[in-house]
Amino acid sequence: MAMYIVLLGPPGVGKGTQAKILAQKTGLPHVSSGDLFREHLKNQTDLGRLAQSYMSKGELVPDDVTIAMVRDRLSRPDCESGAILDGFPRTPVQAEALEKMLAEFSAQVDVVPYISAPDEVLVERLSGRRTCRAQGHVFHVRYNPPAKEGVCDYDGSELYQREDDREETVRRRIQVYREQTAPLVSYYREQGKLVEINGAQPIEQVTQDLLRALEQVETS
Repeated sequence: MAMYIVLLGPPGVGKGTQAKILAQKTGLPHVSSGDLFREHLKNQTDLGRLAQSYMSKGELVPDDVTIAMVRDRLSRPDCESGAILDGFPRTPVQAEALEKMLAEFSAQVDVVPYISAPDEVLVERLSGRRTCRAQGHVFHVRYNPPAKEGVCDYDGSELYQREDDREETVRRRIQVYREQTAPLVSYYREQGKLVEINGAQPIEQVTQDLLRALEQVETS
């Protein structure tokens, strides 16, 4: 039986990390909307060029372009038994489009884990990140500090704080995420598909809670 999982969670909650772990443990492909955009832009596909035409004008890429990219990805053979969707849908309109798309494959969204954590935890995680200038290695002042402060362990280049990791920017990103996704959280909660996961726990515990949520769907 195919299983389609929509993973929700604010910036800094570890959604990308958990999606990769889940992909390894379940064998389902991790379908990240960010990766799809990069793939289409890099390969200069028709959809990639269309998306670029909006981005170069500083405009948001319309839903139908994003939906077409997701449709293309989900129609590939490796998604026949399901997928872990990360970064899509972002709105109830996109969620409805996903439902119609999956109905064509005689499938549906089975479970929507919503990984959340208090703002202070997210701010500490994101604002503590330091990135190396040479190759983009990522450290954290508290959780993964370099051997020598301000210097990358791997190539000796300077570590810096990215603009979007500054505290005021992080707080704004979290606020925007909550405002944008609140209707989506309500949408899936009303469908009885939302499972809230405590993202403030250690990575391993979050993974355990996610796997338990998937098992409950499989046995129900």
